Amino acid sequence: IIRNRDITEDSQIDKFLKGTIKDVYDGSLLKDMDKAITILKDKIQSNMKIRIIGDYDVDGICAAYILKKGLTLCGADVDTVIPHRVKDGYGINEQLIQDAYEDGIDTIVTCDNGIAAKEQIAYANVQGLTCIVTDHHEVPYEMTEGKKQYILPPAAAVIDPKQEDCAYPYKNICGAVVSWKLVHKLWEGIRVSEDDKREILEFAGIATVCDVMELLDENRILVKEALKSMIHSANLGLRCLIRVHDLNPNDLSAYHIGFVLGPCFNATGRLDTAARTLELLECKNEREAIFIAAQLKRLNENRKEMTEKGVEEAIVKIEEEGLEKDSVMVVYLPDCHESLAGIIAGRIQ
Repeated sequence: IIRNRDITEDSQIDKFLKGTIKDVYDGSLLKDMDKAITILKDKIQSNMKIRIIGDYDVDGICAAYILKKGLTLCGADVDTVIPHRVKDGYGINEQLIQDAYEDGIDTIVTCDNGIAAKEQIAYANVQGLTCIVTDHHEVPYEMTEGKKQYILPPAAAVIDPKQEDCAYPYKNICGAVVSWKLVHKLWEGIRVSEDDKREILEFAGIATVCDVMELLDENRILVKEALKSMIHSANLGLRCLIRVHDLNPNDLSAYHIGFVLGPCFNATGRLDTAARTLELLECKNEREAIFIAAQLKRLNENRKEMTEKGVEEAIVKIEEEGLEKDSVMVVYLPDCHESLAGIIAGRIQ
């Protein structure tokens, strides 16, 4: 089983079976990490307003939560904006930048997005905003005379392991893990409770599973440690979400993260606003947390029902119109929620 994962060296086998949090890589190996830490510490000390701009999927939500908690515990004046899937689309855009400028924001930190936002970051620079990009997606490029010319956003710091000249040894980490690495470096030298450290680890692990990262190397360690921590999670909202699903924290596995809890995070981004999930994770009142957790569960159940209905309608349309004979099937469902179109398309065989 281990050999089928291309793990052959004794040290690799030992890490796969017995790896601990001490075996994960130092965040300083990420290009621009030290630069970003210097900038953020200066902004925090100067009491500048910082805004985190995340994404509406599990990875983007978890990354934003990790950054918000991490910066807050450092004394930062920080808030979070999650783009709306329908109104804003993916990632940072000029309207979000304009909103930040009008709100008196000094610094924008992206998470799980930004690596492809060259024009948007340039616009933010013109507005006098400082931008730090944290992402994990591929760096865009153009082919020039048969060679790739990579296009980076003109941010004050760009942290993304996929950069060609980034020395980080393991490239396949998700956006929340990049955020987790940044917060760990930011926390060096300040007193942070073990509960807080374990809590942000949990969300790095949840995002790793839900963003379908391979469970190898440090990813495997992070998920394993996250599951251990979730047995007695310090996060009230997460505990309530586990409770409304009648799950036993002692029996949680990657399956429950990927197919029970994670889809509830995603459902808010699809049918409502992902800010609702952030509200749950930041909630300090148990009654309110249970109420929001139940809402998330219902939203995901509605998402399942809407998806099944869409699949059934698509199949009927394909059969009635003979579309199965087409090399490329184009199926028009006028009542389909646009955030579900991709899921429905993927279900049609």
